[in-house]
Amino acid sequence: MSMAEIKKFVVAYVKTMRPYYSFITGIAGWIGVSFYLWLKEVRYATPITNDDYLRGVVVLIILFSSWGVNQIFNDWLGLPEDRVNAPNRPMVSGELNVKWALTTSFTLMGIAAIVSYFLNPWSLIPLFAGFLLNFVYNYSKAWGIWANVVFGLMISTCTVYGFLAIGPILNEPFFTTNRYSTILLVAYMNGLMTYFTYFKDYEGDKAAGKNTFIVRHGVERAKMLGIFGSFMPTILFFALRYMNYFPFAITEHFVYCGVMTIFLQLWTAIRFYRNPVGPRAYFSNATNFRACACGQVTMIAIFNGTLALYLYSATYVFIGFLFGLHDDDKS
Repeated sequence: MSMAEIKKFVVAYVKTMRPYYSFITGIAGWIGVSFYLWLKEVRYATPITNDDYLRGVVVLIILFSSWGVNQIFNDWLGLPEDRVNAPNRPMVSGELNVKWALTTSFTLMGIAAIVSYFLNPWSLIPLFAGFLLNFVYNYSKAWGIWANVVFGLMISTCTVYGFLAIGPILNEPFFTTNRYSTILLVAYMNGLMTYFTYFKDYEGDKAAGKNTFIVRHGVERAKMLGIFGSFMPTILFFALRYMNYFPFAITEHFVYCGVMTIFLQLWTAIRFYRNPVGPRAYFSNATNFRACACGQVTMIAIFNGTLALYLYSATYVFIGFLFGLHDDDKS
């Protein structure tokens, strides 16, 4: 392969990774990392070392790149609908060599698995679970709303991975109501995010026989459900608090991030209600992705409020910047 071919491949591969999505998996996993470090420092009164920070950086690199690496498989499996929805995507247009792309992603997944094994062998469980759920997800789009459930579960494995990969198993119960609650909220926010992305894919999903909720029940009913769904993360949070499943100290950092996220979630639903199809639906996804990722940052505020404020700003800005580099609604 010549240098020109390598450059062309790398550009097409990175474009297919859609870097703005990296904050979805990255921040989901960062919740687990922050929780682990909080437990170590606060509950076990053990100082955080440079080794902890180094492990954290390695884990976050894997998490932030995991979406893009798996997106190659996602695009490969979704070629029939992408030929209608996104004919300018590199894999559809022929700009990206499919064989090389799949080989590269398999290789990177293998490297991630080896590194994860040395970090903590238990972290391989959520790593492979997320990988397998990515394949299940592509077929689950024929199952209506269950596709969104599968997607939410897939991203929640990143939270579990972040917690397990950064350090050894701590001497305490692994399955607790507050951990279930965190995973449930992460899963719901991501399921809601991908629900809105289906609006721009309506025509292609319909042509390819992908029976998503929007295809099955129509755009009008779906956009009404979107308004209702945008309130559900808040309702779910308060329900879990009321049942004492999710007890923690409410700080000003959490309140600020939470209120801003509620606005972003509602604004997302309103944008798709007003323009559920066409180019405007595509560009509304910048708000959609911000609402999801920033909602996950709100969970980090439970353990590290200052970090959450920095992450909230960075997440909002960089998702907008990276999404702006992909201004073709057919790619």
